[in-house]
Amino acid sequence: MFSIYHCTSEHFASHIAEKLGKGKRHALLFYQAWMRRGKLPCDYEPQAKGLIEAIGAEVDLNLPEICEERLEGETRKFLLRFSDKLESESVIIPMKHGATLCISSQVGCKRGCVFCETGRMGLLRSLTVEEIIAQVYIAQHHFHAKIRNIVFMGMGEPLDNFDAVVQAIAVLTDPHGLSFGSSHITVSTSGVVDKIIALADRVKPSVNLAVSLNASNDQIRKKLMPIQCHWDLSALKEGMKIYCEKTKRKILIEYVMIEGKNCSLENAEEVASYLAGLDVTINLIPYNAQRADRFAAPSMETIRFFHRILTDRGFRVTMRLPKGQAIMAACGQLGNREQRKLRQKKRESCSMTT
Repeated sequence: MFSIYHCTSEHFASHIAEKLGKGKRHALLFYQAWMRRGKLPCDYEPQAKGLIEAIGAEVDLNLPEICEERLEGETRKFLLRFSDKLESESVIIPMKHGATLCISSQVGCKRGCVFCETGRMGLLRSLTVEEIIAQVYIAQHHFHAKIRNIVFMGMGEPLDNFDAVVQAIAVLTDPHGLSFGSSHITVSTSGVVDKIIALADRVKPSVNLAVSLNASNDQIRKKLMPIQCHWDLSALKEGMKIYCEKTKRKILIEYVMIEGKNCSLENAEEVASYLAGLDVTINLIPYNAQRADRFAAPSMETIRFFHRILTDRGFRVTMRLPKGQAIMAACGQLGNREQRKLRQKKRESCSMTT
């Protein structure tokens, strides 16, 4: 069957018209009702009932299982279990105007950032377009959250799942469906430079880009983020410059602050020098505890000094207040290494029986 969550309204309507030989207008009605309101269309002429039912028979509306839900105040983390028993994690974060939904693009991640729980999992697999969109659909129509912003900041490196993420953005921004504005969608990357440039070319209108920097020089970044071995800070800056020029959008620089690693006053001066000439906002993120911890967050005094140096150099600087730490839903906390162990046991069991 044909999954409604994979396609834009135009693709959906064209498929139905080709399959049934008619019904394009009613297919658009079907798509809009299901994606926007979470229910089948009811406001159609009575004689079209059979056509609507025929459309429904061609469409896969199934969603992954909600296998777990955790709450901390109004912050909600929910886990979806897929047909292969792997799970993704998503977080609904309350904001002043509507909510932000943090979604995953992969189960695990191959980039191995040492301060990230997902990075410790390793990559199990990338999510499909349907699995990415299901997170948004469930947040809106199961939990009835008023989602204003979508951020690809959950499990995984979005640009390592490039084609699925680009198609998911097309579905998210479809005016006949979920209808999110491109300015309300942010893709976060650890710095996959070639795909940063490709994103600027492929997604029109462009979305917001967030870059996880987390270090003031190549030596520190290599210790924290293995991706540094593929693209050094010079290459990353060139990629960001190209994205700014092509999209005319300001880039969000994410900087996880780790005590004794990257948050000295010297580091702040190096960050300011590195980002000079780029149109950026810097978001300081105090390190969030992991399940097996080896780092600590700096003091508020250290963060304030770091903040002041950057603002004195002319940058707009914000600080991400932690939400959902108690339920392992804050930045860098998503992920379950037990999933990797179960996957490995399954592979070992299969190899023993063959």
